[in-house]
Amino acid sequence: MKNIIIISGLVVLLFSACAHKESHHQEETIFTVTNAIQTDTVLHQSYVCQIRSIQHIELRALEKGYLQHIFIDEGKLVKKGQLLFQILPVVYQAEAQKAHAEVSFAEIEYLNTKALADSNIVSKNELALAKAKLEKAQADFQLAKAHLSFTEIRAPFDGIVGRFNNVRMGSLLDEGELLTTLSDNNKMWVYFNVPEAEYINYTTQRSSETAAHVSLQMANNQLFEQDGIIETIEADFNNETGNIAFRATFNNPTRLLRHGETGNIFMYTPIKNAILIPQSATYEVLDKKFVFLVKDDNTVLAKEIKIQNEMPHMYIVSAGINPSDKILVEGIRKVKNGDKINIKQKPFYTILKEMQNLRAE
Repeated sequence: MKNIIIISGLVVLLFSACAHKESHHQEETIFTVTNAIQTDTVLHQSYVCQIRSIQHIELRALEKGYLQHIFIDEGKLVKKGQLLFQILPVVYQAEAQKAHAEVSFAEIEYLNTKALADSNIVSKNELALAKAKLEKAQADFQLAKAHLSFTEIRAPFDGIVGRFNNVRMGSLLDEGELLTTLSDNNKMWVYFNVPEAEYINYTTQRSSETAAHVSLQMANNQLFEQDGIIETIEADFNNETGNIAFRATFNNPTRLLRHGETGNIFMYTPIKNAILIPQSATYEVLDKKFVFLVKDDNTVLAKEIKIQNEMPHMYIVSAGINPSDKILVEGIRKVKNGDKINIKQKPFYTILKEMQNLRAE
């Protein structure tokens, strides 16, 4: 019985020592804090985009007839004025020759009538009638030449030929039938949609005299070699999505970009006097963001904040804290509102660098 009492006492002493040791360990825990900073920064935002040629048109047959020649192939680069397709011109050549002959006949008749009119043999009215017949013949000849020219489909600008629309040599074409497309890829228009709040930030933070430069991330996640410039913004918001369309123009000297591609636009918006905090300093309760402020007596105070924008490892805060406030960065889950803690100060950018290195690993 005596041995049992001794063992019980030892157990009590052991638990008491462990509890004292654990309490002492908790008291010695040191929490990392930092100060929010206020600085000018640049916000990097990404948007899904659609890539379009600066000129992209359909090439159609202007006259009905058989396709006699195809002088190019799909995907080939062609020059302005280059002959692409030839529709069988026999009928139109005959009409042009007939019209030319009628011009020659009317011209001879006019000259003979003029000679007679100069000798007062015929009246001036007959001369005017002969002149009118000549002008009509000349107009008919020009019309016939125009119809003949419609049998030649030429490139209206330098560009890349698209896919043929099921047409081959010998195909019977209807007037207006689609042959192929032609894209001028020397420059590209890139369209992307921007939410209303980000549109307001863009227009209020940027000077109207400065062109906004953007980057294009292609489908292989590589950045396109040329920067683009935002040249225009659509007039109206889309009521269904709450977005407004931006258009950026990119030079495409190597013609790497093609009509119909997709990608991501990176837009850079300058933010003046932004208040920045590490993302690791925040926690969430019912879709609201909070931080623990550390007061002068080292007690912690839970404070709701409003996030203006998100950046890599950082938040831009619009309300809830001041630049001079100390905030808890590590051990957020170990404290509760009103606790007094031991702290060590760590510079903001040191914490940011550690987070970047951790992500890289």
